[in-house]
Amino acid sequence: MQPIKKAEVVTERPAQAATGVRIREITPADLVAVAALLTRGFDFRSEAYWLRGLRRHAERPRPAGFPAFGYCLDHGGIPVGVILLLFSNVRAGDGATIVRANVSSWYVEPAFRAFSSMLVRAATRNKTVTYFNITPAPHTWPQVEAQGFSVYCKGQIYAAPVLSRPLAGATVSEYAESETDGLSSYEADLLRQHADWGCLSVVAREADAAHPFVFQKHRVKRVLPVYRLLYCRDMADVARLAGNIGRFLLRRGGVLARLDANGPMTGLVGWYSDERGRKYVKGPHPPRLGDLAFTEAALFDA
Repeated sequence: MQPIKKAEVVTERPAQAATGVRIREITPADLVAVAALLTRGFDFRSEAYWLRGLRRHAERPRPAGFPAFGYCLDHGGIPVGVILLLFSNVRAGDGATIVRANVSSWYVEPAFRAFSSMLVRAATRNKTVTYFNITPAPHTWPQVEAQGFSVYCKGQIYAAPVLSRPLAGATVSEYAESETDGLSSYEADLLRQHADWGCLSVVAREADAAHPFVFQKHRVKRVLPVYRLLYCRDMADVARLAGNIGRFLLRRGGVLARLDANGPMTGLVGWYSDERGRKYVKGPHPPRLGDLAFTEAALFDA
């Protein structure tokens, strides 16, 4: 697999040269400036929030040869625009290892907005990589689609899994490194890393089978606790084991679970909405529903 070469990305067109603007990779030396820039763009987030997530991303294994943090618009050595790309090696549905990039936060200072589309095109030009955006605001959906992205997740379900009938004989417990039977090495490592970031890594067991799950606890309007599903092997496992999972989450203070979905799911008590939760992809391996592993949701929000 051929990554984007630096010479292909650090470009200066005549208009850029005239204004002193260029597109380049974000370096570790840029992170404080990038965090300050993103804080201006997302005033509901603090600089500490951005720096914590960037530090976690810097410390984890990443695909060799790809940008560590994404790209920025540089004006006189100072980032004036940024698009964070969180590259990961992940397992596709067929078991192959692929390179995936979560197109995280994107912001450009007002004086340089004319270069916004150019920044996105340069940052997402590698046709061997799957780029996906999991947090586009509804008012940006037409713009994201104009950039070549397509919808792979239409909405979300807020479910009360505790109201589903539990599966007889199934158990649910928090992940422990000493109990990895039935999990692949990739799954065990995924559960371990997400637990280290503050997520709730869980294993459901029935007979000789083990099913991995990762949840992230957050509060709607800072009040109502909800467990967001960040990873499962198969969404069918969620519906089938909903009663068992719901009782496990209830003991940890959560009645509701938030799931990516393209419509209502049989076996879950809850409601589906497509007003929010839409997700986009561009590339050869669209993520399956229920796989937000190694994304901003875990690295920044946990």
